[in-house]
Amino acid sequence: MARATARNRPPRRRGSRYITPEGMARLKAELHQLWKVERPQVTDAVHEAAKNGDRSENGDYIYGRRRLREIDRRVRFLRHRIEELKVVDRPPDNPDRVYFGAWVTVEDEAGIEHHYRLVGPDEFDLASGRLSIDSPLARALLGKRVDDEVSFHSPGGERELLLTALRYETP
Repeated sequence: MARATARNRPPRRRGSRYITPEGMARLKAELHQLWKVERPQVTDAVHEAAKNGDRSENGDYIYGRRRLREIDRRVRFLRHRIEELKVVDRPPDNPDRVYFGAWVTVEDEAGIEHHYRLVGPDEFDLASGRLSIDSPLARALLGKRVDDEVSFHSPGGERELLLTALRYETP
């Protein structure tokens, strides 16, 4: 059996192109931090390390160059991604159904409530309740109303939840 390599790996499925205004602000802040703050500092450190002679054994120089490549790669990604994203900054025309940006409360079989906000794949963070719109649960929630049952496939198997609350915040 052939081992998967970068060349024969199937392309990764592209995530949704939607983002909240807060998510876009975070991406732009990260881009600014990398390009205007961190990269100049690392460039200066590499320049100083290069003055120390033999670069092949100079850890500061080697690490600095590696860090510059990482920063440049992330900056290219952020610039490209920011261009293609669409900021969703208003609630939908029908606020009775679940759409992107909704704050939802669901109840599981044990009666435990979970609170999520449906956000883009660039800003999801389950620890803070931000659920990617591309996740199985979010896909199952789309278009549902309060008191609808939601079935979806999770890593633990098929699950059912009850949508108990839905709201949108206006910016």
